[in-house]
Amino acid sequence: MEKLSFKYFNFKLRSQLKNEVPRWFVFLIDLYITVNTFLLTFILLKVLEIGPQTRLYIVVIYQVPIVLVCALTAFLATSSYKGIIRHTGFRDIINVLVTNIVYLGLLSVFYWLILSFSTEPNFVISKSVILVHFLMNVLLMIFLRIFYKGIYEAYVQGGGDAKKVLIYGAGESGVITYKVINKEETSQISVVGFIDDNPKKKKKKIDGVRIYAPNEITSGFIEKNKISEIIISIQKIKPSRLNDIVSQFSETSVQLKIVPAVSKWLNGDLTSRQIKSLNIDDFLGRDPIKLDNEKVREEVNGKVVLVTGAAGSIGSEISRQLMGCPVKKLIMLDQAETAMFDLQQSVKDHENIEKMVFTIADVRDICKMENIFSVFKPELVFHAAAYKHVPLMENNPYEAVITNVKGTKTVADLALKFNSEKFVMVSTDKAVNPTSVMGATKRIAELYVTKLNSHQRTKFIVTRFGNVLGSNGSVIPVFKKQIEKGGPLTVTSKEITRFFMTIPEACELVLEAGAMGEGGEVFVFDMGEPVKIFDLAKKVIWLSGLRYPEDIQIEITGLRPGEKMFEELLNNDENLIDTHHPKIRIAKVERSVEDFENKIDDLIGLNPFEETSESALIISKIKEIVPEYQPDPLFFSK
Repeated sequence: MEKLSFKYFNFKLRSQLKNEVPRWFVFLIDLYITVNTFLLTFILLKVLEIGPQTRLYIVVIYQVPIVLVCALTAFLATSSYKGIIRHTGFRDIINVLVTNIVYLGLLSVFYWLILSFSTEPNFVISKSVILVHFLMNVLLMIFLRIFYKGIYEAYVQGGGDAKKVLIYGAGESGVITYKVINKEETSQISVVGFIDDNPKKKKKKIDGVRIYAPNEITSGFIEKNKISEIIISIQKIKPSRLNDIVSQFSETSVQLKIVPAVSKWLNGDLTSRQIKSLNIDDFLGRDPIKLDNEKVREEVNGKVVLVTGAAGSIGSEISRQLMGCPVKKLIMLDQAETAMFDLQQSVKDHENIEKMVFTIADVRDICKMENIFSVFKPELVFHAAAYKHVPLMENNPYEAVITNVKGTKTVADLALKFNSEKFVMVSTDKAVNPTSVMGATKRIAELYVTKLNSHQRTKFIVTRFGNVLGSNGSVIPVFKKQIEKGGPLTVTSKEITRFFMTIPEACELVLEAGAMGEGGEVFVFDMGEPVKIFDLAKKVIWLSGLRYPEDIQIEITGLRPGEKMFEELLNNDENLIDTHHPKIRIAKVERSVEDFENKIDDLIGLNPFEETSESALIISKIKEIVPEYQPDPLFFSK
């Protein structure tokens, strides 16, 4: 019965506190406090025999009316009663102080006037009473406001079913996050404490909330305090440190969230809605590369730009980034009708839609492509069209050749024929010392594009990077689909590693290459340490709110045809050259292949109807052009 009564009391208290205190009520309370602190001051000083020994009824009859008049005037003049008490802040405290200073001034003026023009001693208020009364009044008015705010936060914001959270970071960003959470009534979040690895901050408090060292936040602590979330609020946090934090809490049931960079705050202010759940690309294991977007804008300003493979993951992001640039016309080309339709629909309300052309075409169709170049005469070409799935291309080597080699050759030749200023090809780390058909065909495309640069009229540039998080068919979407089905997640080997980057970053690199390239370069950049796919799988499981191996299993399937255990970004015969950016370099290709163009013509001229029986011939011709290619021996047993 007592427990039910207590719950009912808490419920009623929270219900009452949710209602805003009327201004008139705050006004009356302030007057009540002022009168009582005045009387309390008089009694205290009389007991201590410090102040006047006037009788109390004299004070009530003669001096309290003066106090009321001065207080009324001061409160109305400064509007201190208009603040919302449950959100009392520093400015409200200053306003209370200013109000009492005005009140002190008025009492002092009355004191001076009475001494100057009246002989009635009962009206005289002692200096000592005025001063002590002022101090007591300021302290009590501020204390009651803060006390009410504390009750409100404890019983309304932090009570009931409020989520218990920790804020990782007790610096400026962490304090701002704490204030934002406490300010928003609807957040229903209670901050239990801060976490900070600065030993000087350990056991200190911010607004009464304790700061803990990271090693104090154990599974037991989280369960005991019913912590449901940890909000990471550290600006410019390195992915490696973020990785450490994720590893620390990956075995617990707590959910990690992160505060975005200051540059992404709406109008410079943070809101609780901007605090987002951690994504896999938040901890790639390296610092993201910042590129010169203004230089890109200058490069494409007033020009006709063609993007091939525009409906794919990379091509569509390149297109979206170019949509915000001052291009004269943006031609987006792809053979995938549905994907192109989706891209078109997603930007139909874009402010620059009249500059966009959505074209269905195949880069292998020479006549169609020549017609497009003849009509639009693109000045910049970003070539992202390619077949990229390694196991699928192992079973369809001719399609890899005809798209990745012939398609690239077709577009590059037309760029030269129609005097395009620059041609930028999107390549892959799988082109380095390839073990797959896909990688080998992309290597041939790289070699052809860089060789064309000797013609001078058009600058030919290659960008080479690793795996892209979230792209079509990449490991993260596959893992998520497997999780939706209840698992298991499939990984080819516990030791297999890959380089990773985000789609926007990859596309920024391509655009930057188009802006800074002078022709003949293969742009590569520091991608940090490679990531173990097995570890990545465990993090995807954890970010999905599940646990490995209790909820989801990981199955080791073995390497697939053409798949490498480790990826590389440079061939053995390539030399690195620095650029203006410390993390972007150029791989200078110095080798040549004898009778190169004839060998390519022979390769792409093979009969597609004989592909099944002639796979070994295709592979042999690829190896003539790319000697470092190590094909699957099964090709020669077919």
